[in-house]
Amino acid sequence: MLDEFEGTVQGHRDGHGFVQRDDGEADIYLPPNEMRAVLHKDRVKARVVRQDRRGRPEGRVVEIVERPEQPIIGRLLHEGGIWLVAPEDKRYGQDVLIPKGATGPAKVGQVVVVQLTEPPALFGQPVGRVREVLGEIDDPGMEIEIAVRKYGVPHEFSAECLAEAKALPEKVRPADKKGRVDLTDIPLVTIDGEDARDFDDAVYCEPAKVGRGKGWRLLVAIADVSAYVRTGSAIDIDAYDRATSVYFPRRVIPMLPEKLSNGLCSLNPEVERLCMVCDMLVAADGEIYAYQFYPAVMFSHARFTYTEVAAILGNTRGPEAAKRKDRVKDLLNLADVYKALLKQRGKRGAVDFETTETQIICDDAGRIEKIVPRTRNEAHRLIEEAMLAANVCSADFIAEGKHPGLFRVHEGPTPEKKEILRGYLKAMGVGLSITDDPKPGEFQAIAEATKERPDAQQIHTMLLRSMQQAIYTPFNSGHFGLAYEAYTHFTSPIRRYPDLLVHRVIKAILTKTRYQLPMLPTPGEAHAKLAKRLASRVKAPTTKPQKATIAPTKEVLAWEAAGLHCSANERRADEASRDVEAWLKCKYMREHLGEEYGGVVSAATTFGIFVTLDAMYVEGLVHITELGGEYFKFDEMRQELRGERTGIRYAIGTRVRVQVSRVDLDGRKIDFRLVREGEDLTTRAMKDKGAASGVPVKASAKRGSRHKAEAATSDQRAERSTAAVAAGPQSAMQAFKSAVKKAANKMKGRKPRRG
Repeated sequence: MLDEFEGTVQGHRDGHGFVQRDDGEADIYLPPNEMRAVLHKDRVKARVVRQDRRGRPEGRVVEIVERPEQPIIGRLLHEGGIWLVAPEDKRYGQDVLIPKGATGPAKVGQVVVVQLTEPPALFGQPVGRVREVLGEIDDPGMEIEIAVRKYGVPHEFSAECLAEAKALPEKVRPADKKGRVDLTDIPLVTIDGEDARDFDDAVYCEPAKVGRGKGWRLLVAIADVSAYVRTGSAIDIDAYDRATSVYFPRRVIPMLPEKLSNGLCSLNPEVERLCMVCDMLVAADGEIYAYQFYPAVMFSHARFTYTEVAAILGNTRGPEAAKRKDRVKDLLNLADVYKALLKQRGKRGAVDFETTETQIICDDAGRIEKIVPRTRNEAHRLIEEAMLAANVCSADFIAEGKHPGLFRVHEGPTPEKKEILRGYLKAMGVGLSITDDPKPGEFQAIAEATKERPDAQQIHTMLLRSMQQAIYTPFNSGHFGLAYEAYTHFTSPIRRYPDLLVHRVIKAILTKTRYQLPMLPTPGEAHAKLAKRLASRVKAPTTKPQKATIAPTKEVLAWEAAGLHCSANERRADEASRDVEAWLKCKYMREHLGEEYGGVVSAATTFGIFVTLDAMYVEGLVHITELGGEYFKFDEMRQELRGERTGIRYAIGTRVRVQVSRVDLDGRKIDFRLVREGEDLTTRAMKDKGAASGVPVKASAKRGSRHKAEAATSDQRAERSTAAVAAGPQSAMQAFKSAVKKAANKMKGRKPRRG
């Protein structure tokens, strides 16, 4: 077994780790002794040396190929006369020694950023110096300061970018209107959430004759960011580096400087703004009969919220409608075209699962006050359908114009995921399944057929998890979830760089010129990691070689690199946002230790069940050792744990009652224990007392890969992956020692546990 390969080290929170292979083969397990000389994210050459006791390939690091520049964030400690920093990200596995005099102005207990000066070795810890002091762990917003550095999110604009933004005008000038359609008399309006600050889109609809029948003329006006952000400029370089705005509770890291994002580009009410318009004729059956694009100048006649529009549509004689009586007719027209577009969506067979999204409400100090579900009303759906229509027209326009650009591609399930889903549907007794070349309508049909079943949530979750994540690429292969042959992102150029590129391409086609991508840097380990992951997904070749093959041009390769960069940084933003939400939830749940809640199983794994609380929408782990004194077997086909003796089953959607038993803020982990009927308070208190000193077996880090999903439902929600707070306790060494001790005690006088 001398299989040498290259890959990236991925540390675990318990001192173990693995190497993620570049060739897409199975990850290679690294025991703690091998992890001592490497760091999380190191690029290494490794070799498979044996199979471990669990049958996993175990490896040895042969060579460190590259050690990326990676600051480590952690808390400064002073123990036994030695200064050290305990990494906040436990995947680094070891504390960093700080020589005397290298602590800078930092004080004990503060959160600091460390730069390594000496790498780790088999018999020596890494050494570093304090580069930046972030503050106290309980400072408001500290979780965001940690996350932006932990994930390498650019959070400070360059001096050149800010200077360029400052030089921009405060408002639309007469010269800016040259060559634009004047739409200032058209009553375009914005419809957004209550807390929105940047307004990308405005809409207007009126009845119109379409062909020989009736229909509507729908205008979607989008902020013309490309009018102010020149290709290759300082603002453009910073925007490309970020690729997307990053949204945290109470704070946004914007893609563009505030003067643009909240001012000059934002379609604020009662001011003139430059825009790009997708002007569509929609037939009575919801089919887009014709469209055109043009640059324009507009004047937003009103700023509506979703709540307000839903109230007006629900009661056109109510108080909300009375305040906006001049706009009620326009809103009713929008509602009519929305219903038609919705019919066409059903006809296409687009996937449309209802999922619960949550919003964290914080107080002025940054602490969670409550976690509430985001309710989607008719106004949300109305805007979503309008944006989808504009995005589809954009993709069609670029394809017809034969100009390179970025499509938003969402491919169907991989062969492996198809097999898993087929087996699951059969095991659950669902009368429908999917074909070898499934269409979105097949998924929607299964969802519709099972929506009244008690296990509908479980089935719909598995349908979602079988899908892939969407990416940006110049190679159009359609959008599976939305059932579109071509789809792109046109509607959010203030917060997404791909949309800005789409605007530039559309303008180039309109002016019969060619847009050239600037020579922008494509930095980041995220980009490289995504490129390797995508390469590993490529199906086995079936096309026979021709006598002459045409390689992608340099221009197309540049677009591919831009797509990878934007896709990777979109993932980075999602990970940073989830990390902050997990930190806030853990801090919130520390105040609820010992309290009991009802909940629903949201995932079943080999090591336990994840439960989402009803009242709080917080997820935690009930470890398999807390499920009772019998052997539980994980049924992968049914995605459930089943007790061999009692036959009790825990599957997605199973209702349980749990008690909050542990919270690990640094590890972003919450542990629950099951509360059984008839368990009196004395017994429970004794268990709680015993639980304080014992730590359950560590949860597998692999859980994240099977617990991600992509809900393809709209421009805003179509490509959103779900991931929950991982669970497991205390420090890495404490967890490891406690787990070994606990396992040893359980083995005494007992038949060995399988698995």
